[in-house]
Amino acid sequence: MSDAINTPSIRGLPLRSLAWRALAFMLLFMAMQAGWEAARGSWVERLWVHHLTVQSATQVITTLTPEIHAVAKGPRITAPGGGINVLFGCEGTDVVFMLTAALLVFPMTWRKRLGGWIAGLAWVLVLNVLRIVVLFYAYRSDPGVFDLLHTAAAPLAMVVLTGLFFHLWLAHSSPAPSAAPAT
Repeated sequence: MSDAINTPSIRGLPLRSLAWRALAFMLLFMAMQAGWEAARGSWVERLWVHHLTVQSATQVITTLTPEIHAVAKGPRITAPGGGINVLFGCEGTDVVFMLTAALLVFPMTWRKRLGGWIAGLAWVLVLNVLRIVVLFYAYRSDPGVFDLLHTAAAPLAMVVLTGLFFHLWLAHSSPAPSAAPAT
């Protein structure tokens, strides 16, 4: 009997390979988090937080409820009656890093990896903008609901929905099973 037949595996990947991939995932994730910490105050942070997140969320709010008169001011959405600040750590980059690390460690072609990263980046950005919009309205209507959404529900939803994206991308990226030869 072959050793490959007796080797425990998940989806065809040996457990030892999965353990190394899990370690690589954690190290990559931590390295990206450290890089983001080092980028505080840089043009990269301003691009992601001020422009892509806050300005986009403010545009959605203005489209939905122009009478609120929401205005983007750096990392803040201000409006008469209350606004919110998008603080460091609340901008959704951790989910981007999670997805990036997963795409880097899982076996797939570099073309599929890059496509997944670009599509995933757009996915996380849209999710994060929607999260900020919901938090804005929640803060204005019920600070208790805001706290629950901000600390638990919204971050969990971001991780779960991005995990679902990764799963679907992985299923899309896997080679089609070959037909078994007739016997």
